[in-house]
Amino acid sequence: MTAQPRKLVVSFLTTVDGAHHNPMSFAGPYFDDAAAARSLAELETCDAMLMGRNTYEYFAHGWSNATDPYSQRINDIAKYVFSSTLTAAAWNNAKVLPGDVATTVAELKQQGGGDLMIYGNGRLSRTLLDHGLVDELKIAVFPVIAGAETPLPRPGRTASLRLVSTRTWTNGTVQLTYAPEGGTPR
Repeated sequence: MTAQPRKLVVSFLTTVDGAHHNPMSFAGPYFDDAAAARSLAELETCDAMLMGRNTYEYFAHGWSNATDPYSQRINDIAKYVFSSTLTAAAWNNAKVLPGDVATTVAELKQQGGGDLMIYGNGRLSRTLLDHGLVDELKIAVFPVIAGAETPLPRPGRTASLRLVSTRTWTNGTVQLTYAPEGGTPR
């Protein structure tokens, strides 16, 4: 019997006006105990996190010494880093994977086990969406207008999405969950 393919989930935080570059600048005040518990529960369904170099550096710097249960899960989970400039990763359970991103992620998905998680809406997420490898997008929209930050455009193919669910938290944050329509995005 072959293993069930893993699901690839992209989860990112944004403001009402689309800012997402420095999530702790707008999400921090909303990341209460309930948000930490929800995030931990989602991360516990995963075997590994996938990261580009920027996300790796952001997380390794900010999370490697934290000890609360959510941070401990991030520190303990396997982390696969895709970068053409990094050759090694010093953070716990992190490994730089060379080569073609889409091919490598397709192979990781076929290994079975827990889901794969990407935090952030960067080039890695967009590349995998363009190759039809993303199974679910979870977008947390925070009740904040950043104003000073310009949303970064993400070039890529148009991808039609199907709304799977919406959830509204008591702090005003809304989580939208989408799945790509059909097969490979166009």
